[in-house]
Amino acid sequence: MDNPKSGLNAVAEAAKQAPGNGLPPVHLWHPEHCGDIDIVIRANGVWMHEGSPIGRKELVRLFSTVLRKDPDGYHMVTPVEKLKITVEDLPFRAVAMRRDGDALIFTTDVSDEVRASEADPIVVETDPTTGEPAPRIHVRRDLWARIARSVFYEMVEMAQEVDGRLVVRSGGQIFSLGAVT
Repeated sequence: MDNPKSGLNAVAEAAKQAPGNGLPPVHLWHPEHCGDIDIVIRANGVWMHEGSPIGRKELVRLFSTVLRKDPDGYHMVTPVEKLKITVEDLPFRAVAMRRDGDALIFTTDVSDEVRASEADPIVVETDPTTGEPAPRIHVRRDLWARIARSVFYEMVEMAQEVDGRLVVRSGGQIFSLGAVT
């Protein structure tokens, strides 16, 4: 039987300490690295454990709240454990967007809401070989969400051309989506 104070059990218990959609203070926890855990966040946003998808959305949300990026990679962190996981691209996906006044609000696949701003910028990198855009938005600390293609298309539709670039505005900031071709 698993020790209730270690591994996934400890991660789940630590995540439950934050009420509602609150976040545990993972930035304040500095436990020793305890090894790797077989959790992979695939490039398409599917969370896997030991080769199988984690089907319970509530469990994925719970685990996402104790996720942290350190210089040596992504970890799920509790007050007493630090377990390294694999992230193929970015840990989250921005799957919806809405306008609220002058702000763009993004919703992630783990139910975080992010207002695009100077603190939480939209960044669009372009693959130099294919020219394919790779848009992302900052979610919290050093964690980012890949903006889903359909959401990016919505942004392109609302964009304005300024000095040969498509831009969107949010919270008084201007974010470039790329050059007009």
